[in-house]
Amino acid sequence: MSAHGRIGVGALAAVTVGLVAVLVVGAAQGGAAPAAAATGPPDTATVVRTTLTETEDVDGTLGFGDARPISARGPGTLTSVAAAGAVVHRGEALFAVDTEPVVLLHGAMPAYRELRSGVEGADVAQLEENLAALGHTGFTVDDEYTSATAEAVREWQEDLGLDETGRVQPGQVVFAPADVRVSEVSALVGDQVGGGPVLSVTGTARQVDMDVEVPDREIVAPGTAVQVELPGGTVVPGTIREVGTAAEQPPDDGQPGPAAPATVPVVVDVADPAATAAFDQAPVTVTVTASSAPDVLAVPVAALLALAEGGYGLEVVEGGTGRVVAVETGVFSGGQVEVSGGGIVEGATVGVPAR
Repeated sequence: MSAHGRIGVGALAAVTVGLVAVLVVGAAQGGAAPAAAATGPPDTATVVRTTLTETEDVDGTLGFGDARPISARGPGTLTSVAAAGAVVHRGEALFAVDTEPVVLLHGAMPAYRELRSGVEGADVAQLEENLAALGHTGFTVDDEYTSATAEAVREWQEDLGLDETGRVQPGQVVFAPADVRVSEVSALVGDQVGGGPVLSVTGTARQVDMDVEVPDREIVAPGTAVQVELPGGTVVPGTIREVGTAAEQPPDDGQPGPAAPATVPVVVDVADPAATAAFDQAPVTVTVTASSAPDVLAVPVAALLALAEGGYGLEVVEGGTGRVVAVETGVFSGGQVEVSGGGIVEGATVGVPAR
């Protein structure tokens, strides 16, 4: 993941130190440092009660997810193949070898053996579920390949123009969890195939893939709402669908310094498919809510003073004079910062140092 995609809030506080004035004061044990101001501050701001939301931007890629290669199981001549970009539905051919179609069916279990009368197992139930979904009847959907199943298979084979054997060979079907999109065609019509990839497929829905550093995994839980900025500036809502559990170490870039932290893959679903229809693949920015603080007191970040003994303070202005009090900071957002401390109440006036 690029430096732009690093999720981390500690850097924001470090930047703030460079923006505020450094006030050298001898604070008392309690942390407050009263001091009379000879003149009022250059500017003032009012302490407000609000909700602050801190967000982080992560680089991602809009696409269709990882591609899966599909090979012809047996030798022969490739006589047809679905085009790149085409969506192949259940029951349709991905390609044909010697004019015999290799058909897409839905399921998680790969085709690994001949299915015929007398065979039992989860793969039989998977085949029968597909036959039923394609409109074939006369059998019970279970894990037993009966004569009724064989008859339904013969009807299905007739629809495809295949020999009506009542048996299904592993190379005749490809199982995938859902319909697929052809991402790449690896072989041309007329090529001799068998063992090598013919095409590669992905899912049909666009998604955003991004890498998040392991320490920040807690802010990208599945179900979390995010915003996705597309090329051109359009922003669409999204939802985190999946967060990987296997961390990967980015390759060494050869630069001096510590190695890049390990990351986990994160997948985001985009809520408005129409908004992303113009892009097959594109870089995007995903905005993630890192933290939120409702009903808190806040001041402009520029009002913070860096205290000599460490931490931050604010100059509370009362009756034309100011006194510096130590404060605790919370969420930074949109140029404001959550603050708490003695004398910090809603409506109070605080000084803003000159820049």
